[in-house]
Amino acid sequence: MTLPGKLLVFTAPSGSGKTTIVRHVLSTFENTGFSVSATTRSKRPHEIHGKDYYYLSVETFKLWISLDAFAEWEEVYEGQFYGTLKSEIERLTALGRNVVFDVDVKGAMSIKQLYPKETLTVFIKVPSMEALERRLRLRGNETEESLKKRLTKAREELTYESHFDVVIINDILADALKEADEIVQKFLF
Repeated sequence: MTLPGKLLVFTAPSGSGKTTIVRHVLSTFENTGFSVSATTRSKRPHEIHGKDYYYLSVETFKLWISLDAFAEWEEVYEGQFYGTLKSEIERLTALGRNVVFDVDVKGAMSIKQLYPKETLTVFIKVPSMEALERRLRLRGNETEESLKKRLTKAREELTYESHFDVVIINDILADALKEADEIVQKFLF
């Protein structure tokens, strides 16, 4: 399957600065568009359907899985699905946009497998697990249990680093943003 645009897929352990880097790329490169994911989780009061997520029922999500409507999807928690609709990718590329994704490791690999020629996968990490734990603690919204889960998941995600086209080590944010700019510039132009 080929597309008229290119796909920039960012992934990282929680707390590595992925969201900051993705927002920077979107604001720096005007020919990009953000891929809005679909989810079955409940909409939070400040969120907007179609901007933050496409909110679907579990039944609809499962139906769309059976119809092969997703480029990637995962059941993150029991009954809580997340995924990228192929129609979202097609919508953005039809508008002349290069698509920017913020997905997990498995999602990134699935998108790369589906669109190998059009996709650049970028893995963002911090210099050490200690630095990651420090960042997560500084957020101030983690219980000890949730922190432990995030760090365990991060260790697992780091084992996939070698499967990505590019790795950015986000130690000093300004350096990581500059590196992201250079990588995106080279890939898109």
